[in-house]
Amino acid sequence: MNIALWIVAGVFAFGYIVGGIVKQTMPYEKYAAKTGWAEDFTPGTVRFMGVVEVLGGVGLVLPGLVSVAPILVPVAASCMALYMAGAVTERIRRGEYKELVGDLVFLAAMVFIAWGRFAVEPF
Repeated sequence: MNIALWIVAGVFAFGYIVGGIVKQTMPYEKYAAKTGWAEDFTPGTVRFMGVVEVLGGVGLVLPGLVSVAPILVPVAASCMALYMAGAVTERIRRGEYKELVGDLVFLAAMVFIAWGRFAVEPF
């Protein structure tokens, strides 16, 4: 179980970090044209989402790797699950049901990590 938790955390941390960096570095107009949903948010909010994703991604792996405050791993996973619940809500509101699947996968992965690190295989 420990190995599965590390693999899931690593894969999704990479996804969050890359996605967050893109949100922070790509010009807002270009990002909004590419994604569509970003048009509903201000440029500052999209940049803030990028910061949340980078910090969340780092929080999924770094505390466990360096054994400093490893309780932050399930806390980060719980926070990112709430973040993804917001993303799911936004997808439903916009009627973007194809894209909803990816958000649900991220949400399920975060719940799995939180459950696994809080209850099954804590550090």
